[in-house]
Amino acid sequence: MDDLGIVSWQLGRPADPFRRIARRCAYGYPAVTEQPPFTAAGRPFPTTYYLTCPWLVASVSRLEADGGVARYRRAAEEDPALGESLAAADAEQRRLRPELDVGIAGTREPGSVKCLHAHAAFALARPGYTLGEQILEEAGETWCPDRRCAAAE
Repeated sequence: MDDLGIVSWQLGRPADPFRRIARRCAYGYPAVTEQPPFTAAGRPFPTTYYLTCPWLVASVSRLEADGGVARYRRAAEEDPALGESLAAADAEQRRLRPELDVGIAGTREPGSVKCLHAHAAFALARPGYTLGEQILEEAGETWCPDRRCAAAE
């Protein structure tokens, strides 16, 4: 199966929009995709980097369910290094997607943390994003132990 087919399998729906694979897992399967700013139907799609790896999606979902969004928002407000990391990543997001004047996950308010999946994906696609890397570290083992995306082939 091709990358687009695997990503669609990972998402459980057709991958739209889809530009390219931005990061692969340790087994070579898509883990993060890069999206264009608009869907095929012309709707804005504010998330540049989208986490598709089912293992990571589940791990980050557990963080979100455990209050992770509010916790990381507070951490970015209280820790100057994390706040600077977030501001730099949001600025990079705006440079990457000038068509949509939004930060990571479509945020408009500076310093806002909305979707941990988008921050984790950004960190995997653009290494050096400290806040996103901390989210990944807290999520635990980055790649699954069982090549689960092989089921898509």
